Amino acid sequence: MANGNGSGGNGGLKLRERFAEAGSRIRNSQTWGSIFRPGSPFRAGYSDSPRNRSYVIMNNVLYHLHPVKVKRHGVRLSYTLCLGGLSFFLFILLTITGIFLMFYYTPSAEAAYADVQALSTSVTFGGLVRNLHRWGAHFMVITVFLHMSRVFYHGAYKPPREFNWVIGVILLLLTLLLSFTGYLLPWDQLALWAVTVGGNMAGFTPVFGDQVTFALLGGVEISGATLLRFYVLHVLFLPFIIVIFMAVHFWRVRKDGGISGPL
Repeated sequence: MANGNGSGGNGGLKLRERFAEAGSRIRNSQTWGSIFRPGSPFRAGYSDSPRNRSYVIMNNVLYHLHPVKVKRHGVRLSYTLCLGGLSFFLFILLTITGIFLMFYYTPSAEAAYADVQALSTSVTFGGLVRNLHRWGAHFMVITVFLHMSRVFYHGAYKPPREFNWVIGVILLLLTLLLSFTGYLLPWDQLALWAVTVGGNMAGFTPVFGDQVTFALLGGVEISGATLLRFYVLHVLFLPFIIVIFMAVHFWRVRKDGGISGPL
């Protein structure tokens, strides 16, 4: 028995040594080094030092995005009301629920209305997800507007934050356009008349009114081309542009010294 246990112990020790040797070869390989940058705890020969801790922060995107220090007023709920964070959360919610809805929706004049009805009656949790998407869009418009109002009231648009204020105004306009383009997708009477009013308003654009209306409707009147155009704008073009401007917006908040203080 003693010899058997000793043999088993030696076998286990050799197995652990082989695993350790294989792990060391992997950590020293060029492929591993291209994934984990110098100073990473996952690199071979890592030592806990101020230099390597700095490398960890600089080379990790999540740590890098999070500020090292936050001003006291920046975490006070009564000052920010968390309106910017709520707007971002609602955008994430709309993205997730929107992807779910895309699985059951066909952007054609013949099938759009029937798909929306089937989504609300035949798809498991379809009505819940659609209402989350619809009400989330309404609340996002409200929170973005209130966020802009809060920034204006506290004078956070003043130097050096003028550029970020312009970015915020653009994000507000993009949010309104995102909500408007989604209004046509159910392809019901309410949506058709709302887009008719919006197209007529676009026709009063100085100089290029007719061209703007034609580009918006995809023709001289509302048709299946209009639905397809609004669908592409709603699910692809506008979200892509919003993500870019949001990234610039968050970056400028950090570069301009964090959340502005009370006046």
